[in-house]
Amino acid sequence: MLVTITGFGSVWRRRFGKDPRDSRRFARAAYFNTTGVPVNGKIRTRPKIVGHVRFNGVGGFDPNYPLRMMNSVFECADPCIWQGQNKVLFERMLPTPQQPDYFLVVARASEVGHLDVSSPALK
Repeated sequence: MLVTITGFGSVWRRRFGKDPRDSRRFARAAYFNTTGVPVNGKIRTRPKIVGHVRFNGVGGFDPNYPLRMMNSVFECADPCIWQGQNKVLFERMLPTPQQPDYFLVVARASEVGHLDVSSPALK
């Protein structure tokens, strides 16, 4: 499946190879992106909002410049659910633009509005 990235979540993690003698362990790193929400002034993941996308260093993703990946088209594995979490592997960035099947979209309160849970209409 082909996916175009239009935005990233606010939480990033990375995982490097465990063998310190492997000269390519950083090049083969995995990078994970997910949604975060403000909790006591810090951005945190929440157990009710679970899932992430994974990028591999060998697939054309450059962790030093993630915004360069915006509007790029990636070949992706089909989404799956593993241990109760939604996951999508972005396998490789395509060298030329193609029509995507899907878009990775991020919705932020600044773009779509903020839900006021203290509103009388919601009680």
